[in-house]
Amino acid sequence: MIFQQLFEPLSNSYTYLFGCEETGKAVLVDPVVPTLERDLEAISKLGMKLVSTLETHIHADHITAALALREAVNCKIGFPAIDNLPCADIHIKDEEPLRFGSIAINPIFTPGHTDDHFSFLVNDKLLSGDSLLIDGCGRTDFQNGDAAILYRSITEKLFRLPDETLVYPGHDYNARWVSSIAQEKARNSRIAIGTSEAQFVKTMAELKLPHPNFIDYAVPGNLLCGQCPSDLPENMEKYCQQMTESPQG
Repeated sequence: MIFQQLFEPLSNSYTYLFGCEETGKAVLVDPVVPTLERDLEAISKLGMKLVSTLETHIHADHITAALALREAVNCKIGFPAIDNLPCADIHIKDEEPLRFGSIAINPIFTPGHTDDHFSFLVNDKLLSGDSLLIDGCGRTDFQNGDAAILYRSITEKLFRLPDETLVYPGHDYNARWVSSIAQEKARNSRIAIGTSEAQFVKTMAELKLPHPNFIDYAVPGNLLCGQCPSDLPENMEKYCQQMTESPQG
């Protein structure tokens, strides 16, 4: 199995590439519009064909490249079934594996950051999306987020995975690429082992985070599988433009 972690610096987002060496099938998890060409080039260099994109949830900080990629290479689009999006080809359901050649991607329903959130387990790799981050977790104050539900998603599902499971988050803002279940259980400042649900809910309520500056455009666009809004303010047009540089994690 081929695995690559790709970084998009505008929204500090990670996109994940999986490739089956036997069939040449490739999958992208959480692709982002500004790095569409980079991702296609990476797949082409591997001699593979993109067959599907998968989304962990409806994103509020970037526009997914799912629609543009389908238009470019005729790949399928996967979104959580709970969203019931007419534009999606694959409706992701809890613990119903998605198979691409020899690769099995196991969805784990982990709501709390949003009400539709999934994490994906592939062998020893957990793509935790915005639920569990490195030394943190996703915010819970929009898109039907709920701190108590996120607490249970993390402690009752993700923290029960083997300690050696590698944690690959949807974002990181401090140039970190990977963690592990053992490390997050021991050191996560918001939800380490021993943190009570009441403590966690209190911590999340006291964050007082600013309103995301792109959410009013990102969510409607992502509900259409990645349609860039036509009324973007000039200072936000970069979210729907190709980047000249995008470092890889």
